[in-house]
This record gives sequence, structure tokens and C-alpha cells, in this order.
Amino acid sequence: MSLITGWGIISALGNNAQANLQALIAGNDGLSQPEIINTHHKELFVGEIKLTNKELASLLNIDLTGYSRTTLLGIYALKEALSHAKLTPGVLKGKRVAFINATTVGGMSEVENMYGQMVSGMTSGDFIPYIDSLDCADCTHRMAAYFGLGGFMATISTACSSAANAILMGSDMIKNGEADIAICGGTDALTRFTINGFNALKNVDKNRLRPFDENRGGINLGEAAAYMILERDENISSRGAMPYARLAGYGNTNEAHHPTAPAPDGSGAYRTMKEALSNAGLSADKIGYINAHGTATLGNDLSEGSAIRDLFGKQVPPFSSTKSFTGHTLAASGAVEAIYSCMTLYHGFIPANLRFETPMQETGLIPQTSTKKNKHIRYALSNSFGFGGNNVSLIFEKVNSN
Repeated sequence: MSLITGWGIISALGNNAQANLQALIAGNDGLSQPEIINTHHKELFVGEIKLTNKELASLLNIDLTGYSRTTLLGIYALKEALSHAKLTPGVLKGKRVAFINATTVGGMSEVENMYGQMVSGMTSGDFIPYIDSLDCADCTHRMAAYFGLGGFMATISTACSSAANAILMGSDMIKNGEADIAICGGTDALTRFTINGFNALKNVDKNRLRPFDENRGGINLGEAAAYMILERDENISSRGAMPYARLAGYGNTNEAHHPTAPAPDGSGAYRTMKEALSNAGLSADKIGYINAHGTATLGNDLSEGSAIRDLFGKQVPPFSSTKSFTGHTLAASGAVEAIYSCMTLYHGFIPANLRFETPMQETGLIPQTSTKKNKHIRYALSNSFGFGGNNVSLIFEKVNSN
């Protein structure tokens, strides 16, 4: 499988990977009531990045016109990932580079503010440059143009498993000799569309979310962008880069139980994790940490918790949902949590599952309730389970000590 040679991330925990790492270790979440997004749901907690679109564009030296917040966040995180992997334009030249991007909202963050003009029959106005942004591929093309990426491009939108699917697709392309370097991840911005939509589904907690707790009340939405660089070993030594982890295996299934709800017995999640272990050639007892999908909804946590219990039996490894820090960042979450999983391997810690108090009656599982430091973990499992039962489990392996 592929080596991870760099990553970049912006989330409510901070504007770079180091800030995210420090917040995870300290146990400080990034949840707050909304300040930047224009919503009347000011009472809800969200994982909001405290940079306006104008501030992001200025930091990136971009003319804001036509750029969605989703795209700006993506460019910001990818810039760090390329730097972290020491991938300059000169290094990329002549390489077969695959850019696989994930998003679910695309340009909705801007289009929802201009929708009235768009359907009014007007033929001119500020909305014109943003018409194409609602197509999720517009984000991918604008990001590729910013960095001069001209090779293979793909846009994946499989709800909450989108970025995890991007990572496994990139790894497959490297394994099959179709790419030398795969840039994989995802980006999603907060929108009224998603806030109102999840609120209508009665899946939003008005307090800070409590994954895997008996008294959990639903998700807090968040926004983020996160990207990983995947490569073969022979590509990296000549430029002074290093591997931070290895993608050892993955599982990808579709249970198709319901448009929004997972199978209550956890059968889909179980099969996905089991497939990842088989793909990696590992037994369940080799997993040292699980970064759970853990949305804090009634259905997901029961389903995933049941699957973890059934797969690992009496030897359930430490597990936590880092969505308790960031909120649910939708398409970006698979890459955000993949990076967090690699951080646990490289830096030797297990992040907490914040605000847990009471085990679920059905499973009795108790997640990691405080940061556990100085832990040697060889394998970490990261779960991303999307609407429609599109499930992905990624297994990362430690390859270096810091």
C-alpha cells in the first residue's frame, strides 16, 4: 500500500496541522456558536473556521470572484500538504500526479445567497461567476488550476465517506501503476442548506455533541479541508521527504439499508471493518486505536458501536470520535480523521472522546475519555460511514518514530 508523505488541514481546531495536533493533545474542542455563516440558528454549536472568505482569499493571494468558501478552504489545506511533503512545482513536473478531491456542498455556501437572482431570469449580476460553482467539480478544477495540476482529476461525493473514498482511490492508482503521486482529501464549508437540512432530520444537538453516550442528541456540523499525499517509497528519498505513515489496507462496502440511516445491527459497519482487516492481512487484535465515525446520532453510534463490539469482542481497543472536537465536517471528515489517525501513530497518543458520561445500554462500550499520551500504536483504524450505507474503513500503519 501507499506511504503518506505529507498532509495539510484547516478546521475549527486551527489553521494548520500543528494547531490541530496541539488541540487534540490538549483536549480542546473548536465548537462555538456561528459567527461567520449567516444563519438564524445562532443557538446551535458548529465547528466554524474563524476566517472570512475575504481573509482566506487575501492569505492565498486570490481574487475572490467566483471562488466558493469550499474551494478557498481546499486550496488553503492543500498548500500546506504539498509543502509538508516537499512537493514543489519542479518536483511535480514530469510525475504522474492524480488529484482526487471530495466535496458534498461544493459552492452551495455562495449559491444559497444568490439563488433568488439565479432563478429570476436576470442575465447579469454578481451571481454569474458563481453559477458553475454548484457543480462539485468546479472546486476540483479551481484547486488544480491554482497549483498547476494538469494530470488525472476526479471529484468524489459519497456523503460522509467522500474523502476516505478519495484516499483509497489514490492508493489503488499508485498500487496499479497509474500514478506516481496521489493528492487525496476533501473540503466542505458550512452552509445554511446543511444546517437546516440536518436540523429538519432532527439530527442536530443543541448542545455540544456527545458521541457514544447514552444521552447523545445528534451532531454538530463543522467545516474543514484536509489532504494527504500518497506515494511509493522510491519517489521520496531523493528530495529529502519522509513517510509519516503507511496506508496498510481498506474496506469499502455499501449496505444500502436506508437513504440516511445505517443498519441498526451494525452489519454494514462490521463488514467494512472486517474487509479492511482482510485487505491489510491483519487480525483484529493488531488494531491499537479506532478513530470512530461517531456522529453522536442515535442510529450511527448504536450501529457502529454494535459493529465494534461484535468484531473485537472482549478486546475492544481504545476508540474515540474526534468529531467531538471538530463537529461533523461531512465530505472532509474522512481525510480530517485519517490525518488525526496518522498523528496518533507518529506522535504516540490517543485523543479523547469528549463529554462522554454514560455508556449506551445496548453495547456498554466506553470510549477513551481523556487524552492518553506516550502510547506506542502500530495500527490505527479510521471509519467513515456515509448516507446510503457507503462505508469506508482505512487502516494506517506506523513507519517512523519522531
